[in-house]
Amino acid sequence: MGFTKSNYYQETITKITLSKETVAEVEFEECEFKDCSFIDCKFGKCRFISCKFDGCMMSAVIPTGSRFAEVTFVNSKVIGVDWTKVQHMEEISFENCQINYSNFSQLKLPKIKMISCEAKEAYFTETDLTEGDFTNTDFERSVFLKTNLTKANFKGARNYYIDARHNTVKKAHFSLPEALSLLSSLDVVID
Repeated sequence: MGFTKSNYYQETITKITLSKETVAEVEFEECEFKDCSFIDCKFGKCRFISCKFDGCMMSAVIPTGSRFAEVTFVNSKVIGVDWTKVQHMEEISFENCQINYSNFSQLKLPKIKMISCEAKEAYFTETDLTEGDFTNTDFERSVFLKTNLTKANFKGARNYYIDARHNTVKKAHFSLPEALSLLSSLDVVID
């Protein structure tokens, strides 16, 4: 079962399952998605405004030309999503989510929230993450290159490798012992 209307407003969408389907030009405003599954789907020119995804699975979704504004993902698996395909993204929040293998390269995402997430092998190349909150998130094998992390919060975050020479880390917050990884790119010896 797919979406039958072009506009959804303040609706709760529960347990819908789509696989390898295309959802085109549908607008969702103030909607809540609960326990839904979208596997290998295409969202073409869709709009998600003030929506919440709770307990959902989004795997290998392609959001071509879509807009995400004030969208929250909670307890969800948002895996392998190429966010670079979106038309616009702002005020995005992930909490207790798996966002592994996702690509956020070259996006402007100031104040993004990734709290207590698993973001393994995610890409943040040339991404603006100014004032982002990454508290308690696992960044194992994720790539930060030419990334703006000004005033970002990495307290409790782990397994990140951030080369301070190739990323902007001005006034970013890190906690020990993980913060010592920032020195690994400086070719220094610590006794």
